[in-house]
Amino acid sequence: MTYSWFYIFLIIVLNEMNWLNKLCLFLRPEIRADQNNYKPYMLSKNRAKFIISLQKKKTRDEENLFVIEGDKLVKEFLIANRTIRILAAKPEFINSLPEELKSRIEEIESINYEELKQLSTLKTPHNALAVVQKPDPVTNTEEIFDHLAVLLDCVQDPGNLGTIIRAAAWFGIKTIVCSGDSVDVFNPKVIQSSMGAILHVNVQYADLKELLMEAQKRKLPVFGTVPDGESVYKHKLGPEGLVILGNESKGISNDLVPYITDRIFIPGAGSSKPGIESLNVGMAASIIFSEFSRREW
Repeated sequence: MTYSWFYIFLIIVLNEMNWLNKLCLFLRPEIRADQNNYKPYMLSKNRAKFIISLQKKKTRDEENLFVIEGDKLVKEFLIANRTIRILAAKPEFINSLPEELKSRIEEIESINYEELKQLSTLKTPHNALAVVQKPDPVTNTEEIFDHLAVLLDCVQDPGNLGTIIRAAAWFGIKTIVCSGDSVDVFNPKVIQSSMGAILHVNVQYADLKELLMEAQKRKLPVFGTVPDGESVYKHKLGPEGLVILGNESKGISNDLVPYITDRIFIPGAGSSKPGIESLNVGMAASIIFSEFSRREW
C-alpha cells in the first residue's frame, strides 16, 4: 500500500514539473533537435504500408510513383526540380535543407531511424527517402535516331541496368530503350545503383524489333555484341546508330540478330581462365561506351 501511494505521488510531481516531456526529449534526441520547427509525429501505419508497397512494380505503375533513398540522391532530385510527393527523413536531414528546396516537397514526414529501417530496401538506411512522381514518358522516337542510342534486350538484373544507366550518363549517351521484358527502371535497386544518373538519361520501353526495322530503313548502323564480332578497338565506329546489348545469359535474341550491321566483340587477355567466362552486360556496356566516346568523328 505504501508503494502505491509513493508511485502516485511521483507521477504527480513529474507531471507538474514537466519531467515526462523532458524525459521523452532525452530519449528521442531527433525530436529535441527539431522541436522549434514543427511538431514531430510517428509515421502512420497506412502511410508506411503505402511507401513499402512501391517496392512492387504493379503499385509503382498504378500510382505513377517510385522511391529514392539516400541524402545525396534526395537532394539531387530536389535540385533537379523533380516532383517529390513525400519526404520521409530524420529531423536533422530535414533541417539541413534550404527553405527553397523544402518548398518543393508536398509532404514532409519526420521519422526516426527504426522507422526508416522498416521502409528501406537497404541493409543500412541513410537519413532520408522520398516518394517521387514518375517523369512523363518520352514518345518522340526521333531522339533515338538523331544520336547514338542504346537498346537493351531483356536485361533483367537491376544492378546491371543501373550500371548501364550510370555509364551512359558518364559517356554522354542520352537515350536507352529497353525491351518490355527488361527489368523496371524504377526498381529500387536500379535507382540505387544508377547513383542519380537516371536524372540525365532518358530510359524508355518499346518494341526493339520495330525500332530496328526503322533504323534499317534509315540505313543507320546497328552495333551488336556477338562472340564472332570484330574487336571493338579496331572496328569503325560512328556518332550515330544503335548499340544492342543482350540478356545476361542468352545474349541478343535470335530475332534481333539479323538487324545487326556491325558485329563487335570485346577481346580479353588471351585464352579464358577458370571462373572468368565473360564480362557481365554492365561491364561490357561501360567498355563499349568508352570506346565510342574516345573516338574523334
